[in-house]
Amino acid sequence: MHESPGPEINHRFVQVGGLRVHLAEAGSGPLVVLLHGFPETWYSWRHQLRALAAAGYHAVAPDQRGYGRTDRPEAVEDYTILHTTGDVIQLVHALGGQEAVLAGHDWGGVVAWHAAMIRPDVVRGIVALSTPFQPHADGPHLAGLRAVAGSDYDRYYSVYVQKPGIADEELDADPHATVRRALHGASADGYPWSPIVPQGGRLLDIWPEPERLPDWLTEDDIDTVAADFAKTGFTPALNWFRNFDRNWALTTAWHDSTIRQPALYLTGDRDLAATLPGSEDLIAGRSAAVPDVRKAIVLPGCGHWLQQEQPEEVNQALLDFLRSLT
Repeated sequence: MHESPGPEINHRFVQVGGLRVHLAEAGSGPLVVLLHGFPETWYSWRHQLRALAAAGYHAVAPDQRGYGRTDRPEAVEDYTILHTTGDVIQLVHALGGQEAVLAGHDWGGVVAWHAAMIRPDVVRGIVALSTPFQPHADGPHLAGLRAVAGSDYDRYYSVYVQKPGIADEELDADPHATVRRALHGASADGYPWSPIVPQGGRLLDIWPEPERLPDWLTEDDIDTVAADFAKTGFTPALNWFRNFDRNWALTTAWHDSTIRQPALYLTGDRDLAATLPGSEDLIAGRSAAVPDVRKAIVLPGCGHWLQQEQPEEVNQALLDFLRSLT
């Protein structure tokens, strides 16, 4: 495994409600919870765990619900945003904390924003990587996507994965290839890529087989992540996507809510997520939904996997933000 030097990373399990959660942690001090995205595990934060610990923080990176060594409920409806945010809030309390700063990337960013919105008493600050805050919309996500995607709707990747079994089987066939193609394809080296599955193709066809790996990624890194997915399969992770419209229905009480906590937003200039609604306003400092954006950073030459592609820059931004809170 390719990990940054520094304080030791320890592993343990914590009971969070009815869920047994695996986490990696380092250091002691104010609590910072690091939430990974898809298709990743705690390991995506390997560089940040040690840097935060060395700076005097208790850094914790869990495998989220359905990922890695954490429990994997079977039902699709057990992966809603209320379940995933509930896991994080209960994890903070299980670790003996009353409050924490959350840092989330990709799907982890969605969880972090919602946790800040739903439980502002627990979340005292938020760092979002790639994922802008998107307020509760006027209609369900998939219906809105249909209006945008048009004839490509059924082949748009977040729609393609909705039917259980198809994408699952494709990704499960070779977990190493899945992780390798996803991490390379959505990185700066794979930019730009299309979220539309080719006609007659498979999900992985949106990310071509890489000729070589970028400098920040090794075969050992891929093996580490793929080994977990070889045990879990990709179905639990895909079930997060299968709750888009259910999430919308469950969060109607927070329509037009505002994130009042201090926030840091980071994205890469080669990250397709930077084109999502809300990102431009965060970068420009004019987000009405997130009025206390302390800083928004666009990392040059960086793709979707910010904390892995440019760990030193992300670490510095994280530490600057955390210090601004005290």
